[in-house]
Amino acid sequence: MRLRVRIVSLAAVAVIGAGVAACSPAAGTSTVHPAAMHASAAATRPPAASASPVPSARPRPSARPLIQVAGAPKGVKAKGAVLADAATGQVLWGRDLDTERPMASVTKVMTALLVLESGHLGHQILIPKAAMDYAWKYGGESAGLHPGDILTTQQLLAALLLPSGADAAYTLAGVYGPGQAAFVARMNATATRMGMTHTHFTSPDGLPYPTETATYSTPSDLLTLGLAAMRYPVFRSLVDLPFYNLPKGNGHHHYWWGNTNGLIGTYRGAVGIKTGYTDVARHCLLFEAVRNGRTLIGVVLASPATGIEAGEQDAVKMLNWGFQLRPRASASA
Repeated sequence: MRLRVRIVSLAAVAVIGAGVAACSPAAGTSTVHPAAMHASAAATRPPAASASPVPSARPRPSARPLIQVAGAPKGVKAKGAVLADAATGQVLWGRDLDTERPMASVTKVMTALLVLESGHLGHQILIPKAAMDYAWKYGGESAGLHPGDILTTQQLLAALLLPSGADAAYTLAGVYGPGQAAFVARMNATATRMGMTHTHFTSPDGLPYPTETATYSTPSDLLTLGLAAMRYPVFRSLVDLPFYNLPKGNGHHHYWWGNTNGLIGTYRGAVGIKTGYTDVARHCLLFEAVRNGRTLIGVVLASPATGIEAGEQDAVKMLNWGFQLRPRASASA
């Protein structure tokens, strides 16, 4: 396969300044007044936020790549893949970069991006029963949210990104759309604005409806999405967690959410970001890792269903290869 060296523009995204404390009790706690337990669904709508456009981050030809590419990673079984230097956007290796495939729950990265772009991470949201009904109806992963609980937007982002809760996706979309249809329309408009021309969303979670391939993307487009999302400190701090513990509080049950990303805590330097799986999409993973001052970001789509960590296994092969590449010698050397 001919290597296509590209560069991704790293135009800044609006950054949310609030952080999250990893795995500590304070990380997810928030005071909820008893009267808030009787809040109506309309009261969960966040205050209006001014639009903060997400800039385009499309690949461009690289006049001078900063990493010297030699060979290719061996044994990668994913049908679609890409690996890039996150600092410069230089694509080091790819396979079927622009071939559209379903990406399952990697979709939730766009959901999180839109919520972060809207802001109000401390906003309190009432969990509707419809969220659990939705996850059960479509066979989605669940964060085990309890109807009637009140959680903050940031806590729901943890429920979305770590255990990959479709119930959290439904709840956030309902508030930040407002409504599912409006939120999905925003997802597609944002993808267009970012230059993700081979991406389409039909849900905030990537579940396979109305068809198995209705929501789709490409390695190139998901690289763009991952670079944009990882510029938000709150997003970075969440997807880097092995788990998120939220003690029982005034207005909500106790929650413990483990990270579905098998790289976190097992691959040295792994810092995120999101897994996905359906029977047709197979194993999908958007990932990032840092070693010795080099940050690599990559995507695998349709890794074969040989085990629950098939996507992570492909990612490890790609990362190990990428980290051993040498910097390109300077012109004066």
